[in-house]
Amino acid sequence: MMMMTINRKTMMQNIKYKLAALLLLIGFSVTAQNNKVWTLQECVTHALENNITIQRGENTLLINEQDIIGAKGNFLPSVSGSVGHSLGIGTNRVDIGQQQVVVDRTTNSTNLSVNVNQNIFNGFRTTNLYKQAQLNLETNKLELNRMRDDISLNVANAYLNVLFNKERLETAKAQYEFSKKQLQQVKDLVDAGVQPRANIYDVEATLSTDEQSVTVANNNYTLALLNLSQLLQVPFEGFNVEIIDIDTPSAELMYRDIKPILNYALENRNEIKVAEKNIENAELSTEISKSGFMPSVSASYGLGTNAFFTNLSQTEASFFQQFKDQKSHRFSLNVNIPIFSRFQNKTAVAKSKIREENSKLDLDQAKLTLESNIQRAFTDAQAALKAYIAAQKSLEAQQLSFSNTQERYNLGNMNAFELEQARIRLINAESSLINAKYDFVFKTKVLDFYIGKTIVL
Repeated sequence: MMMMTINRKTMMQNIKYKLAALLLLIGFSVTAQNNKVWTLQECVTHALENNITIQRGENTLLINEQDIIGAKGNFLPSVSGSVGHSLGIGTNRVDIGQQQVVVDRTTNSTNLSVNVNQNIFNGFRTTNLYKQAQLNLETNKLELNRMRDDISLNVANAYLNVLFNKERLETAKAQYEFSKKQLQQVKDLVDAGVQPRANIYDVEATLSTDEQSVTVANNNYTLALLNLSQLLQVPFEGFNVEIIDIDTPSAELMYRDIKPILNYALENRNEIKVAEKNIENAELSTEISKSGFMPSVSASYGLGTNAFFTNLSQTEASFFQQFKDQKSHRFSLNVNIPIFSRFQNKTAVAKSKIREENSKLDLDQAKLTLESNIQRAFTDAQAALKAYIAAQKSLEAQQLSFSNTQERYNLGNMNAFELEQARIRLINAESSLINAKYDFVFKTKVLDFYIGKTIVL
């Protein structure tokens, strides 16, 4: 008894240790997940693998594959079989000698048949339906690739927005630290009797404004992270991304000629290929509609047999013998010639031709839209480059101006208001440069997107 008690205690202790180890491993796993730093490539890959729209597109491809199998099956004969049994219970008059006697009558009848039907010709409808099923699969693959491209670009844009707000936050923190040092410097000058005490209050007000700017910048950075996490459909808690130092962009990033971009896009962009496939699909639909004017030919074969039993007769053959003796074969060839379909075939062909024309117009519209988007992106990128160059020059000028203003302020030749105005101009120039840099980088990435390059930062 004591041994069993000791064994139970040992078993319970082992279970407790195992549970503790399991909880510890789970805790490590959750912590590692929360501390994960996402790279741009990981963000794009995760979005493509988990986006609901992408998953629905992939399911559509599975449906298209089943449609192709079904379309192939239309070339094969159809086979069906039937088995039936009927039971009859009633009365019947039977002659016995010179008299008619009413007796109970029970009948059993069993029927068995097998039928095979084969389409021989239906105006090439089956062939065109098979081609259309294959074409739908190709079209939806292209559409899925287009969605993947759009999602990749959206993720890259959201990632850039995180980096942009992170840099704005670092700039705001730097301004705040600068104001703290400025406050200490003014206090030293006031203590030395070089500046009036009122200047301390001005710098303290500036410090409060910079602290508020840090709070706003931090909030914008958090919102940018939240937006990216929602785009990736991952929990926001603990979500963080790898901070990439965006190098100072140069004019070399800018494409000098738009023609190569246009030519590549018009030949390779998925939206153009989808529009071209839609024209092929519309042409097949027209051919399918035309099949209604053509005769259809089909053949069929049937095998049937039956067995019959009644309690009023003892002369029937056995069940299987009747099946063997009473089997029959049926062969048929059917030719269906359309004569008048109440204008259904005519209107079907007419509507298909109209849809065919619309699909050609859709291709023209897709080309115009793509060309317009590329022209706009190219113009925006050129403007962004000019804005970035101007922002660089403006920042250099404001840095020099602020340095001179600060020296004059330290010498007592300028008041705190003038110094603050120079500082504000410097802050605005820094913000403008950050905006212009990320704007230019993103717009060049859009052009890379249209020319088929992988989006990297």
